[in-house]
Amino acid sequence: MSNGLRVGLAGVGTVGGGLLQLLAAHGDSIAARAGRRIDVVAVSTLEHRRNPNVDISGFRRAQDPVSLAQDPDIDVFVELMGGEGGVAKDSVEAALRAGKHVVTANKAMLAHHGASLAALAEKSGVALNFEAAVAGGIPIVKTIRESLQGNDISRVYGILNGTCNYILTRMERDGKSFGDVLKEAQAQGYAEADPTFDIGGFDTAHKLTLLTSLAFGTRTSFESVYIEGIESITPADIEAADELGYRIKLLGVALRTESGIEQRVHPTMVPKHTAIAEVEGVLNCVAVDGDFVGEVVLVGRGAGGPATASAVTSDLIDIARGNILPPFGVAAKHLRPYKKAEMRAHEGGYYIRLSVYDRTGAFAAIASRMAEQGISIESIVQRRATAELPGINRRNQGIPAAVVMITHQTTEAAVRKALAGIERDGHVDAKPQMIRIEKL
Repeated sequence: MSNGLRVGLAGVGTVGGGLLQLLAAHGDSIAARAGRRIDVVAVSTLEHRRNPNVDISGFRRAQDPVSLAQDPDIDVFVELMGGEGGVAKDSVEAALRAGKHVVTANKAMLAHHGASLAALAEKSGVALNFEAAVAGGIPIVKTIRESLQGNDISRVYGILNGTCNYILTRMERDGKSFGDVLKEAQAQGYAEADPTFDIGGFDTAHKLTLLTSLAFGTRTSFESVYIEGIESITPADIEAADELGYRIKLLGVALRTESGIEQRVHPTMVPKHTAIAEVEGVLNCVAVDGDFVGEVVLVGRGAGGPATASAVTSDLIDIARGNILPPFGVAAKHLRPYKKAEMRAHEGGYYIRLSVYDRTGAFAAIASRMAEQGISIESIVQRRATAELPGINRRNQGIPAAVVMITHQTTEAAVRKALAGIERDGHVDAKPQMIRIEKL
C-alpha cells in the first residue's frame, strides 16, 4: 500500500467532527478501497464552533486556516468552515496555489466563485471536489459529472433544503401555521435561530447554481437565480393543494430552453403521484432528465454531520485513488457563459388564491384583469365567506371569501400584472398568493 493521504482539516463543527468520527470508525476499510490510508494530520478550528463530542487533542493544531492550507506536510485541504468569501475563500485559494487538493462543502463560495476556483485548481493540476456542497449524502455531483456524461441533460430539479421540506411536511400533516411549525423546527434543531437563509430559498439557490453548471456546462451564475421562499405559504394553500391532487414543495429548478437557461427557486405544487411528492421531512431529492437515460431520481439525507461527512470522504477517496477530474465536468476554459432564458409560458400553469370582498362587481373586475393579460382560467373555486378578523374595519366592504383559481399555461409576467391590477382595484383584503404548478 502506498503512502497515506495527509489531510488538513479546517472546521471541526458538525461536519468536520463527523468526518473525524467516520475516518476513525472505517479507516481500515477505506484504506483498502482507496489503496492508501487517509489520515487527518492537522486541524484548524474556532473553539466556540468546535464539536464538543469530538476529541482533537491528538491532532496538530494549525495557527489559522490559511497557514494550514499552505502547510507542506498536507496533501489535501478540507474546508468545512463555510461562508461566501473571507477566510474560507482565502484559504482555499492559498491551498490551490500551493498545489494542494481541496475538498469543500461550501456551496455559497462555489456558487459565487466556482469558475475562478476551478480554473485555479486546473492550473495547479489538483482536485477541487465538492460532493458535500449539494444535497448532503446524496451523490448527485458524481452522478452528473461522471455517470451521466453520455447524456444531453435538459432539466435538473429537486428538494434541496431539508428545513423547508420539514416545515411543509408538518404543515400538511398537522394543519399548523408556518410560524408555529418554524418554532418547532428551531426547537428540534432543524432550523437555525435566524432561518432566513433556509426558508428564504437562498440555500437552495446556491445548490441549484452548482447543479446548473454541472448539468449544462455553464459558468456559475447565482445572481441569475429567481428566488422565492416559503414564508407566504398558509394552511389554506396546503389544503387547496391537497384537494386539487398536489403537494407543495420548495423546488430548485434548472431548465435548458432554446433561448437559454432558467434557474428558479420557489414553492411549487407537484402532483401527488410523483416520486418527489412522497419525499417528506428533512430528506432531499434530486431528479435529472437525460435524453438517453430518462429521469434519474436520488433521495436521501441532505444535511447533518454523518451524511455530509460521507460525501466528504467520497471525495477524499477519489483523490487518494488519483481520480482527478475538472470540478464542473469540463475544463474551466470550456465552461460557457451563462445565458438567461427569455420569459416564456409556464407549462404547468399557476395556482392563485385571492381573499375577495363578497360584493357586487368584484368578480367581474377580477375576470377583466385576467382577460387583459390573456390569462385563461382552467378552474375556479369559491369557498364560503370567512369570519371577520379582529382589528380590521370592513364596514360596507363585505366579508372576504377565498377564491382559488388554476390557470392554463401563461407567463409569470402576465400573472403578476393581473394580480397587481386586482390589488389596485381594492377588491381583495390581502396580497394575492401565487404558486407555480410544475409538470413532472
